[in-house]
Amino acid sequence: MSSNEGKILELVTDRDVQVQECEIGFGVFSNRSFRAGDIIGIATGEIIFDPDYSSDYCVELSSTMSIEPGAPFRFLNHCCEPNAEFASDEVSKRNQIPDLYVYACKAISAGEQILIDYQWPAHYAIPCECGSKNCRGWVVCDEELHLIEFE
Repeated sequence: MSSNEGKILELVTDRDVQVQECEIGFGVFSNRSFRAGDIIGIATGEIIFDPDYSSDYCVELSSTMSIEPGAPFRFLNHCCEPNAEFASDEVSKRNQIPDLYVYACKAISAGEQILIDYQWPAHYAIPCECGSKNCRGWVVCDEELHLIEFE
């Protein structure tokens, strides 16, 4: 176990969601029910001002700004049929950084894993194993699926 793993589990539980082990490592699970359209939470983390920055966890906020989310939303797993999505608000005049919301795009039951569609560009695509009925086979945005080179 890495020195971070024990600390991660101590820091991530709050009243509405928690990080738990799942088939692919860790995932975010609901502690209560959410209706479609409900805000699940706000992703916080390190803001990166570098248009070329990339990592497995970062979320692009603008063409020059990304967020490296902290727990618990760092552990949101991909699914081609998600039950949650990211949405950012207008840039605050105070800090020029938009808030990144996680909201339910479908009803979510207590105990259910919260899943998002990563929508990665084709050049970052990896094989998808989400197992959903309409799995694209790749972790990639719909619009770029045709760009994947099948080997």
